Amino acid sequence: MKKVTLSALILILLLTGCHSSKNGELTGVQGRKKFFEPEPFEMAFIPAGNFMMGPSDQDALFANNAISKSVTVDAFWMDQTEITNNKYRQFVYYVRDSILRTKLGNASVPDRQYFMADKDGNVIEPNVINWEEKIDPEEETTKTTFEEMYYPPEERFNGKKQIDVRKLNYSYFWVDYQQAAKSNYKQDYATNTGKYEGQVTNLDGTRTDVKDRSSFIKHNIINVYPDTLCWIRDFTYSFNDPQASLYFWHPSFDDYPVVGVSWVQASAFSIWRTDYMNTSLRKEGIPDVQNYELPLESQWEYAARGGLALSMYPWGGPYTRNYKGCFLANFKPLRGNYIDDGNVYAGKVGSYEPNEYGLYDMSGNVSEWTRGSYSPSAYIFQHDLQPDYQYNAKPQDPPIMKRKVIRGGSWKDIAYFLQTSSRDYEYQDSTKPYVGFRNVRGYIGVN
Repeated sequence: MKKVTLSALILILLLTGCHSSKNGELTGVQGRKKFFEPEPFEMAFIPAGNFMMGPSDQDALFANNAISKSVTVDAFWMDQTEITNNKYRQFVYYVRDSILRTKLGNASVPDRQYFMADKDGNVIEPNVINWEEKIDPEEETTKTTFEEMYYPPEERFNGKKQIDVRKLNYSYFWVDYQQAAKSNYKQDYATNTGKYEGQVTNLDGTRTDVKDRSSFIKHNIINVYPDTLCWIRDFTYSFNDPQASLYFWHPSFDDYPVVGVSWVQASAFSIWRTDYMNTSLRKEGIPDVQNYELPLESQWEYAARGGLALSMYPWGGPYTRNYKGCFLANFKPLRGNYIDDGNVYAGKVGSYEPNEYGLYDMSGNVSEWTRGSYSPSAYIFQHDLQPDYQYNAKPQDPPIMKRKVIRGGSWKDIAYFLQTSSRDYEYQDSTKPYVGFRNVRGYIGVN
C-alpha cells in the first residue's frame, strides 16, 4: 500500500510541479535546464550581419549572373577548413562498420548481441546497432561475413583483399520542409479528425496525395565512397594516375581537402554528421543542436568576406600577392605556372593565412559546394533575408535543373574565380578533383 501511495504522489508532482505557481502568475514551464550551445570543434563563429552581396569588381567574363544586393544573414558556425580526407574517411568507415555489424546481427552470431536489446535480451524493433559489442574475427560466421565485404577473387589485384567500395551505401532520411509548408491540414473538430490536402513530389518524380506526416519524410540510399577516378577523367592527355590511386586513402593526404564527392554525397555527409552529433548529445542529456548543412550561397559569401565590406578577396585587398610577392592562395597564377604558389594540385588545408573570421582557404585550393541551385537570375527573385534558392532535382530531370552553385575557385582556376563574389556551378551528380565542401551549423542563442 505504501508503494502505491508513493507512486501516486510522484505522479502528481510530475503532472503539476512543472507548470504550477503559488499565486497564479505566468511563470513559464519550470524545471528545464538552461541551454548553452556546445562550441563545435574546429568551426568558426560567424556573427549575424548585413552586407552587399554581389560583384566587387567588373564582370570580366560578362557572366551577368550576379547583381549587388543588400542581404542580411543570421549567425552561424562554419568549418574553419574544407572537410579533409581524414574527416570524410570517418564517415566512410562508419558506413562500412554499420553494414558489417548489421550483417553480423542478421547472421545471429553466437554469444554476440550486435543489435540493441531490452533487459530480457529481446532485440528492440526497429534494429539499432549495438556499437559496444566487440567483434571476434576468429569466429566462423564472422569470417564468412568479412569475406562478403571484400571484392570477389576475380576482381582482386595481385590477390590483395580490399573492401568492395560499391557496397558502401548509406541509407538516410530527411524531412522535406518545403513541401510540408505547401500542404494544408484540415481539422474536423466535430469528429476530432483531420486530413491533408495537396500532393507531394516523390524522389522518383511521381506525385501522390499527401497521406500524413510520413509523406514529407524522404528516404535515400547513396554510395559514399569518393570518385577517385575523376582525377583521370577530367584531364584528358594528362598523367594524374598517382593522385587517383593515393589521394583519398594514403595517410600523407589526411589533411588535404576531400574531392571527388558529389553534391548529393556532401549533403548525405551533412545529415550523417548531424545525427552523429545529436546522438552523442542525447546520451549526455543535452538537447539537439541545429543541423549541419552545406552553406547557403549568401552564408558562404558573407563568411568569405570576413566582415570586410566590398572586399574582392577574403584577405581584403585587390591583389593575389602580399607585399613580399608571395601568393595568398592556391590557384592557377600567371599563364599556368601551377607551382608558383607552392602547390601543383590541391594543398594541405590551412596552408595560407585565414580571413578575419578565422576561415582558411575560402579562395583557392578547392571550390566548394553550396546548398543552392544555380540560376543566373537568382539574385533578382531571392529574398534579402537569408536568400536561398533550392531545387531537389530528380534523376530524370534535365541537366539544367541539376546545377548547384560552387564558390571560391580552386587550384586549377584563374584569379577571377577566387573573388568572393564569383559564382560558378557543377551538376549535383558530378564528381570533380577540384570541388570539395565545408559545413555550416545554425547558431542557437542571442545574435
